[in-house]
Amino acid sequence: MVMQQKPQNLIYGVNEKPRLATNLFLGLQHVMVIFISLVLPVAIIHEMGGNISLFNARSFISLTMIAGGLTTILQALKRGPVGSGYLCPSVSGPSYFSASLLAVQTGGLSLLFGMTGFVGFVEVLFSRIMHRLRFLFPTEVTGTVVTLVGLVIIPLAVETAVGLGYNDNVIETREIFVAVITFGTMVGLNVFTRGKLKLYCVIIGMVTGYLVSILLGILTQDSLQQLKDAPLFNVPYIKGMSWSFKPSLMIPFIVAALCSTLKTVGDIAACQRINDTRWKRPDMKSISGGIFADGIGAVLPGLIGGFGQSTSSSNVGLSVATGATSRYIAFSAGGLLIILAFLPKLSNIFLIMPLPVMGSAIIFVVAFMIIQGLQIIMSRMMDTRKIFVVGTSIILGLSVDMVPQVYETVHPWMKPIFSSSLSFGAVCAVVLNLILRIGISKKKTITMKPGEDTNKVIFDFMEKLGGVWGARREVIFNASSAINEVVDAVYTFNLTTKPVNVEVTFDELNLNVSISYSGDPLQFPAKKPSREELELDDEATLKLSGYMIKKYADKVTVQGKDNEVKIYLHFEH
Repeated sequence: MVMQQKPQNLIYGVNEKPRLATNLFLGLQHVMVIFISLVLPVAIIHEMGGNISLFNARSFISLTMIAGGLTTILQALKRGPVGSGYLCPSVSGPSYFSASLLAVQTGGLSLLFGMTGFVGFVEVLFSRIMHRLRFLFPTEVTGTVVTLVGLVIIPLAVETAVGLGYNDNVIETREIFVAVITFGTMVGLNVFTRGKLKLYCVIIGMVTGYLVSILLGILTQDSLQQLKDAPLFNVPYIKGMSWSFKPSLMIPFIVAALCSTLKTVGDIAACQRINDTRWKRPDMKSISGGIFADGIGAVLPGLIGGFGQSTSSSNVGLSVATGATSRYIAFSAGGLLIILAFLPKLSNIFLIMPLPVMGSAIIFVVAFMIIQGLQIIMSRMMDTRKIFVVGTSIILGLSVDMVPQVYETVHPWMKPIFSSSLSFGAVCAVVLNLILRIGISKKKTITMKPGEDTNKVIFDFMEKLGGVWGARREVIFNASSAINEVVDAVYTFNLTTKPVNVEVTFDELNLNVSISYSGDPLQFPAKKPSREELELDDEATLKLSGYMIKKYADKVTVQGKDNEVKIYLHFEH
């Protein structure tokens, strides 16, 4: 197994443990971003109106926090079947919102809890076969999902930054001022400072936003009174807790879990990439463990009474923005979230977060997620098929938010797919990848003849294959250079006067080249010929070609029998 190489922009890498005080502050910073997602269970409570008591409403929020805290901790575990081993906190999952809304409208909280627990168990089972489904998640698919994760949050980020939301439909100058101050503080500390100020840039920016909001009257007396009236300590539980099940809701909840799974694949792939400069492809073992934890993030709220959890793209963006991706931060973030669930007076500080502060924080972290997604996509060579997969998925996905009227007549069972641009775009990426990969051969051959412009033919041939296969550009370059060097040496030094056959095979992990011809074998010395040897020995130039080929390839093997030569070149991918 190749060890990860920590990028230079990270202050704390994935397995580095910050000091306790630093860890707690970084965990609190993530908690502040996590609280933004609580708008979803709050919306569920508003939908129920008078059908839910104030005690159960508060407990529903607190139990959701407990489920999120426990899942965040499980996600960071490195050993065993549960957890990806990365800082990838859990929040109230947008993928579950449409199905959850349908459940409470149909059968109240008992049906919501029953269906959420059921679909979480389904996702746990699905995680056990993820390692066999690598073909569903090539780099262009995971990169598209990560990109969409950032793009779909833009409307919410901008609307809240200018103070639009809930029942507020008026943009005020003071709200824009708070957003600019908050965002400017975050960016300024992140770009122009180092050390602690850079690490805590988001929490400092949000605290600044709170203070300015109080001074300008955006944080009203009613909000502060709500904070004052909240009890200091409370044990959350759902009075009259019960569970029910409705077969007709299986499809919308399974679709919601599928969308949550695709999002988790993208989030964890992003975590893998930002923590390793040598990253090549998604590690499916880590992703399987992450999806297992994500499934528990639905089982837990189903059992104790909360809203379904899913990995948080915003928190992944926050970790790369601050340069702190240590998985140990997840333990403090999860622990703080659980503690706050029992302390309503403290947790309400975050629940009354001013909209401009919330929006500024979202814009700050989303910028990093979008760039991470684009970098993942462009880490591989692209051909027309892959351009269609990426481009069409993004276009169709964004159409859900841009022209929602097109999808108004969709059957209720399918609503979760069309509930957001992310859900529909992710499904499109997987389906289009499966359709457009039909006819792609993993083995191609080409025959080189004496007198041809072999350089151009070989590099054009390999460039086309690299795009079709979605290979890494540096691997294709090395393979092209090695093949060209072999063919050039064979003809230049008259090792053969007959055609040279080149066969190239590819899978996600390996690129292998077999070169065969009739003639004399090519030598592959372990030591580079010296300058004196090159000046005095005509054979030294041929040996230099063999030495260079060995440098291009990860492994070179030669077989020769009855004047038939076969050269095998292996390249790790």
